[in-house]
Amino acid sequence: MSTTAPTTAAPQAPARKGKAAALGWLISIGFNVVAPIMIYNQLHDHGYSESTAILLSGLGPVIDTLIYLVWHRRIDEFAVVSLVFVALTLVVALIGPQDPKMLLAKDSFVSGLLGVLYLVSLAAPKPIMFYFGRKFATDGTPDMVAWWNSMWQYPGFRRVQRNLTIVWGVAFVLEAVLRIVLVYTLSHGTVVTVNNILPYVVLGGLVYFTIAYAKRASAKGRAAAEAAAAAAAQAGQAGQPAAA
Repeated sequence: MSTTAPTTAAPQAPARKGKAAALGWLISIGFNVVAPIMIYNQLHDHGYSESTAILLSGLGPVIDTLIYLVWHRRIDEFAVVSLVFVALTLVVALIGPQDPKMLLAKDSFVSGLLGVLYLVSLAAPKPIMFYFGRKFATDGTPDMVAWWNSMWQYPGFRRVQRNLTIVWGVAFVLEAVLRIVLVYTLSHGTVVTVNNILPYVVLGGLVYFTIAYAKRASAKGRAAAEAAAAAAAQAGQAGQPAAA
């Protein structure tokens, strides 16, 4: 997701360590996505209350945070957001009303709150997508992390991270609003189907947009750097004295 400043070429990323990156991705997805779903479903199917199942589903992100902390000596922001998501889900489950339509709509409250979290992060020194980019655009090694952190000095890079954060935040909020509208306009059975499909459609669209936007921004940055270098070379040649 890198771009360059108008007159300064951004450094190239160090070579990725493929095995380390793949292992890091597998651990993150396993503990932050697969584990919470499996824990929740198993406990819920065996008669545990919804709040208990949600609370214990947070064990996956907790374990991932501990592994990442031991491995990299720093906190994994992706796991932290997963924990926040679990916490929001638990709060909604505990305080949510028992009206059937509100029960169907309460999942959208979590998506909406997550979208608000993205947008609020714009007021922080670095928005949330900067940390997600560092998680998934690098292999977690010190060289790659240092390169990613150094990119923040470039205005174009900062703009990309903020734009992505805005898009993700607004998309989650709009998804929440759409799901609430559908709850009160469609049958319960249809809403259940929509609730099981729509989040994955939105997430897939966001991932595709992020990759495409990042590639386009990176290409524009390289083109601007090459143009600046060519202009500087021409200026240097024009300033040289003519040969005798």
